[in-house]
Amino acid sequence: MSNNSCVGADGAEIGRAQYLQAQAACLAPESAMNPVLLKPGSDHRSHIVLRGRPFGILESGEYVDGRAQLAAAAFAAYDELESRFEVIICEGAGSPAEINLRAGDYVNLGLARAKNLPVAVVGDIDRGGVFASLYGTFALLDAEDQRLVRAFLINKFRGDIGILRPGLDELTARTGVPFAGVLPWLSDVWLDAEDTLNVAAWQRRDSIDADLRVAVVRLPRMSNVTDVEALAAEPGVEVLVTSDPQAIARADLAVLPGTRSTVSDLDWLHRLGLAKVITDRVRRDAPVLGICGGYQMLAQEIDDSIESSRGKVGGLGVLPVKISFSADKTLGQPAGAWCGHAVAAYEIHHGTAQIEGEVEPFLDGCRRGQVWGTMWHGAFENDAFRRAWLAEIASVVGSDWRSDAATPGYAAKRETMINVLADAVEQHVDLDVLLAGTRVAGRL
Repeated sequence: MSNNSCVGADGAEIGRAQYLQAQAACLAPESAMNPVLLKPGSDHRSHIVLRGRPFGILESGEYVDGRAQLAAAAFAAYDELESRFEVIICEGAGSPAEINLRAGDYVNLGLARAKNLPVAVVGDIDRGGVFASLYGTFALLDAEDQRLVRAFLINKFRGDIGILRPGLDELTARTGVPFAGVLPWLSDVWLDAEDTLNVAAWQRRDSIDADLRVAVVRLPRMSNVTDVEALAAEPGVEVLVTSDPQAIARADLAVLPGTRSTVSDLDWLHRLGLAKVITDRVRRDAPVLGICGGYQMLAQEIDDSIESSRGKVGGLGVLPVKISFSADKTLGQPAGAWCGHAVAAYEIHHGTAQIEGEVEPFLDGCRRGQVWGTMWHGAFENDAFRRAWLAEIASVVGSDWRSDAATPGYAAKRETMINVLADAVEQHVDLDVLLAGTRVAGRL
C-alpha cells in the first residue's frame, strides 16, 4: 500500500520501494515484483493496481471479503518468479500479526503458508518497543504460522549491541527463534521513501547553510513526493515538507507535489488558506512548481468524474490549462528536453492537460512567468536538467546558490546508498540463519 510508485519499461506501475529493490538486484522492474498495489484515495477506499494496471476500487468494508482475485494474482506472480529465480524475497505489508485480517491474508503469513516459505520477522527499534513488538507478533500467530518463523532481525539500532544482547538471548529462549542480526542506524540510507509517513527522513540537516529554500506542500493524499528527493540531495538546497503558510510563503520555491486525490486536496488547500498563499506567490512572481496533481491544481478548471466524481470545479487559475479526467490511465516513460538538457521521466495520471493560452513549453507542460507545471515524475533525477533549472530559480530569487560539479549525481547517490545497505547486511547479518530453509541455504 503506497502512493509512491514508478513505471517500468513494460509500462507497468509498481510501488517505488519495489522499483528500488529491483534496481538493487540489478534487474529490470516488472509487475510480478508488485502484483497488487493499493493506492489510498481516502481513509476508506483504495485504488487497485493489479499487475501494473488499474483494477477498480477497494472500499474498506470489502477489504476482508473482496481479495480473492487479488490473492490469486499474488500467488501466480510468486509462481512466475519462482520459475525464473533461485531467491525471492517476499516483503510483507502491514503486520503479520493483524489477526483480524488473517483469514484472507495473502501478503504476509498467508503467502508464506501457501508456498511454505521461511519467515524472518524484522523489528524497527527506532520506533521503540521492539522486544514487545517481536514477541507479541510471534505470540499472536497460530502454531502453523509460528512454525514458519525462522529468524528475527532488528533494524536501525544505535548504540552498544552488548547492552542489547541479553534481550536478544531472552527473546530467543522464550520463542525458540534465533536472531539473524542487528542492523545499525544508517544515516546515508534515505532515498525513495515508501510512503508519505517517511518523507521527512531525507530532509537535509544543514538548513542554516542553505542558499536555496524549497517548501513542498504536505498534501493529505500526496503521492510520488520522492520527486523532490533529488532537490534535497543537492548541497545548499533545503527542502521542507510542510503545511505551514508562513514557511510556504517565505520559501524561494513552493512545490505542489503529486496527489492521489486532486480535487479533495485542492479543497484542503482552500480550507487551510494555502490556496491564497500560492496565488499570492504568483502575483509577486515568486516561483511555484506543480507536479502531476499539483500541476492540475494550478489549472483554470478541473473536470473530474473519476477520482472525486465532482465534475467541473475551479482550479487555482494561475495557468491557462484545463484538466480532464479519463477512466484510462496514462502510464509511460516519456523523454524530452529543456534548454538543451535531456530529460527522462515517467508518468502516472488519469487527468490530461489542455493548454489554452500563450505559455512557454516546460517538459510536457507549461510555464507562465514563474509558475511551472508538468505531469512528469522523476524529471528532477536528471542531473544536468535539475541543476540548470535550480540555477534559474536561484537567479530569479536572487540566491547565491550554484551547483557543484564535483557533487555525485542522483543515480550515483542511490547506488552508493544501496551499497551502504548491502555492506551493512554483509557485516551485521548471519546469512546462514536468514536463508535457512531456502533453496540456497549454506551456499552464500
